[in-house]
Amino acid sequence: MKSMLFVMVLLALLSAPASCPAAAAQETVGVVRNATGAATVNRGGQVIPAAVGMNVREGDTLGTGLDGSMGIIFRDNSTLSLGPDSSLVIRGFLFSPAEGKFGLWVRISRGTMAYLSGLIGKLAPASARFETPVASIGIRGTRFAVKVEE
Repeated sequence: MKSMLFVMVLLALLSAPASCPAAAAQETVGVVRNATGAATVNRGGQVIPAAVGMNVREGDTLGTGLDGSMGIIFRDNSTLSLGPDSSLVIRGFLFSPAEGKFGLWVRISRGTMAYLSGLIGKLAPASARFETPVASIGIRGTRFAVKVEE
């Protein structure tokens, strides 16, 4: 019986790496701080209702409905807030202070967004970039808000 259990555990461990690389590559870049009304995270084509404490990853599309809003806090303590009827993609995030590597790349396609910089904005402001359909925003201060209309 013990040897059968050992074999089952060994098989489970050997098969785990085949299903884990995608999860390991999808590092958490922040968490949902608040969400009201219709607020979702689209991850790999799956639409997930946003909930306080939910992990946010690079590549996620954050969306809010007409009655929705959402707040995110990134690992560097930057905060990002979305207003009603908004859509935003987290294109990239890099926060490795020990190696001096920083980066935040966000694209908002519609709606309103407010940003308050954390350590990335203080230590390497040129490495934070926000795109809209018609312009790019580089931060030189600590906060800004933008509204994108279709």
